[in-house]
Amino acid sequence: MIKSFKQTFLSLDLQSPRWSSVEDYELRQYETAKWVSTVIRGETQKEAMRQGFWKLFHYIQGKNEKEVKIDMTVPVTCLVKSGCTDFKISFFVPFEHQDSPPQPTDSDVFIEERKAAALFVRSFGGFASPEKYAEEADALARTLRNRGQPFHEDFFYTAGYDSPFKLFNRHNEVWYFKK
Repeated sequence: MIKSFKQTFLSLDLQSPRWSSVEDYELRQYETAKWVSTVIRGETQKEAMRQGFWKLFHYIQGKNEKEVKIDMTVPVTCLVKSGCTDFKISFFVPFEHQDSPPQPTDSDVFIEERKAAALFVRSFGGFASPEKYAEEADALARTLRNRGQPFHEDFFYTAGYDSPFKLFNRHNEVWYFKK
């Protein structure tokens, strides 16, 4: 009975065919889109993510010019530049607000438009730390270099898709922009 419940309602212990990925990365084409962002300066990446998340969370909870609540979206991204202690944390602006997102009332929060771009993406599971993101970014960069894929090597984005309360089947990514 418990096993049946876990399989049916929690998708646990389900069998599936064996498979392996042919590539250890994806090439995605993202459309132009608006993001709400903040830059945290001079902190560790982990602390910057914490501070940045809360600034952006207050924005979507109504700390904006229209005082409207905005749905949470994924992923939460963090721009990581080589040798830099400034981190840009961002939430994707939901589709219903893309044309006219409410302006932030916190002067540290801003709306940015990211132009359409091709991104190399490497996905991984588990709880992601700054060290794990860096390790995965290094692995992706090595693979891209080995395959002769041109990309912007001086920065990458981290992308987290899960609440900290989600314990299983977590999804994280690192992104490099194709040249």
